[in-house]
Amino acid sequence: MIQKLWNKNKVGIKYKLGFSIQSKLVCVFLCTSLVLFFVNIVIYININEMTAKIDKIYSSNVSINQLQEALDATQDNMAEYLNTKSSDAMEAYYRSEQDYSLLLEDLNTTTVKNDVLLMEKNIREMSLNYLELTSSTIDAKRGRNVEKYSLYYEQSTKLYSYLTTFIFSLNNEQFKFNSNNYEILLNSMRYSEMMNMVILIFVSILNILLIILLTSQITSPLKKLAETANRIAEGKLDVELVEVKTRDEVGVVTKAFNKMILSINQYIEKIKESMEKERAMKEKELMIETHLKDAQLKYLQAQINPHFLFNTLNAGAQLAMMENAEKTYTYIQNVADFFRYNVKKNKDTATLAEEIELVDNYVYILNVRFSGDIHFQKIIDDRLTKIQIPSMILQPIVENCINYGIRGIDWQGLIELSVYRRDDNLCISIRDNGIGMSEELIEKVMKSRLKETDLSENSNGVGLDNVIGRLRLFFDREDVLKITSAGENMGTEVSILIPLECRDKDEDFYIKP
Repeated sequence: MIQKLWNKNKVGIKYKLGFSIQSKLVCVFLCTSLVLFFVNIVIYININEMTAKIDKIYSSNVSINQLQEALDATQDNMAEYLNTKSSDAMEAYYRSEQDYSLLLEDLNTTTVKNDVLLMEKNIREMSLNYLELTSSTIDAKRGRNVEKYSLYYEQSTKLYSYLTTFIFSLNNEQFKFNSNNYEILLNSMRYSEMMNMVILIFVSILNILLIILLTSQITSPLKKLAETANRIAEGKLDVELVEVKTRDEVGVVTKAFNKMILSINQYIEKIKESMEKERAMKEKELMIETHLKDAQLKYLQAQINPHFLFNTLNAGAQLAMMENAEKTYTYIQNVADFFRYNVKKNKDTATLAEEIELVDNYVYILNVRFSGDIHFQKIIDDRLTKIQIPSMILQPIVENCINYGIRGIDWQGLIELSVYRRDDNLCISIRDNGIGMSEELIEKVMKSRLKETDLSENSNGVGLDNVIGRLRLFFDREDVLKITSAGENMGTEVSILIPLECRDKDEDFYIKP
């Protein structure tokens, strides 16, 4: 049935991708954004024009206030000069007189049928007379004519009083006129704001309807696709293929979905065919696994019991002590400690002190075997030896230094173990003066490409690759171990770098989490 539906719809879905969803969304977004942008521009221009008009309403009152301030300054500076006769007072008077004269030029000079403009004309004429009187007062004072400057000062003061009254009346009249204009403009602005809000709401609703129309065209086929997918998820694979109507991404997904339905049915048929073969293979695998477990059990039974080994070594050590064979006793005791640590700590963490002790045991055992040919030096900061690290880390590195570094050289072999703090890091350095390593070999070891096929017979089986892997897993960082060598016969250094934090003032260190 599905195959028939597929053949029916196959012709209709062979098409190229048309107008994509992204293009549709971009077009709608651009259209709605442009409309909103132009509406906002119109609103912005309208509001700015209204605001500019409102700002200009009271500009005349501001000019009148400035005129009054200039008049006050002229009168005060004249009076100060008459009292002090200082050059600063005279300079201030001329400056204020000039400011007042400039402001008078903005007043009306013609006779009109307007009370406000007529008042401006009167104030201008009175101000000119006032400035002549003040100038005469200053000149009389400078000429030390007391009688004249007293008379001029009295006349100018009286005229100053009249001017102040006239300017105050003009300011009030102008304020009443401006207030009426302000009320008219304010009402116009409120009406404009209301109309702008109505237009904005209308455009927003239009945009929402446009977006709903577009999204419904996108989501409608997706809903059908989701319904069919849910039926398939419930296990009803005998479903009708979804009809492809659009040429966008939804149409492409629908076409791929229809192909997936066919592929699933075909896959199920193949699974049914292979079930019998797989069942037969399972039975064979179970038989092989049973035999393997049986072989492992026999292998474990054939192993030496560790406790029996340790008891045997301890008995040998006691026997050596009874016979006063102190070197033999120490050797057997070191061997017992070494194997006990291997069994006990092979998968646990250990302190750095325990790891260093294991290295001491290992080097001692080898020196007994090889007549003290291995020279071993330690430079240890004891404050750092309580740090927990993965077990069996240092001994395999020392073992590699011995087996592949200093064994068979013509000069005296030396291994140096250093533990120190550098900044906020614990540094463990194991250096030998052996044959060294090439850069190619170092790269192979660091990238786990070196096969450890040439481990020595006495190796514990834990290679350098294993050490690097466990350190990286334990500290969750790649640069925890570094191998450096100056070249052939220049020795090799293996450095372990671990971040530290100090717990208290006594420098009780621990590893950073």
